[in-house]
Amino acid sequence: MSVPPAPPLLLASTSPQRRAILQQLGIPFEVVSPRYVEKDPPEADAVELVRGHAREKARSVAGEAGDRPVLGVDTAVVLQGRIYGKPEGAADAERMLERLSGKTHAVISGLCLVTPGWEVVEHEATRVVFRALTPRDLGAYVASGEWEGRAGGYAIQGRGAALVSRVEGDYLNVVGLPAALLVRLLAARFPGVYGLG
Repeated sequence: MSVPPAPPLLLASTSPQRRAILQQLGIPFEVVSPRYVEKDPPEADAVELVRGHAREKARSVAGEAGDRPVLGVDTAVVLQGRIYGKPEGAADAERMLERLSGKTHAVISGLCLVTPGWEVVEHEATRVVFRALTPRDLGAYVASGEWEGRAGGYAIQGRGAALVSRVEGDYLNVVGLPAALLVRLLAARFPGVYGLG
């Protein structure tokens, strides 16, 4: 007797990193752009902010999902209580990286799964330690352009790996999707459906 295919998740995100992680995990999905505009006040409570953004992204496309689960995710970089979003330009990226240099920051992601019958919102935090960066380090990284569109101004899965001395927690959360949290939720909510639980 053949097992019916798992219904693809509807990913409310255009992030190529999130798509790549779902492919890596072997979880079927389809992509739709969320119809929700984020606002990231730097002094907001980071956990509440990312949980709220993840929920609203998922809800914004839930009407198109039918019975399929919708996945919304949002990620923030936080240092000493301040949220560092996507840099507005090269100078802003350099300022952000200079502040992160030699310090430990948190990457906090909110994750929301929505179905017609229920909604669950969780979050995950990973600690990232930056090595002390020289002006040459900063200049070379900013010149690479990799900071564009990246919370905190860096991409750990690219050249940004050279800025980091240690990661404590889920590495894939820093890339853009708290994979361990997602796997745990899918195993609990859909045992066996996605090959988990």
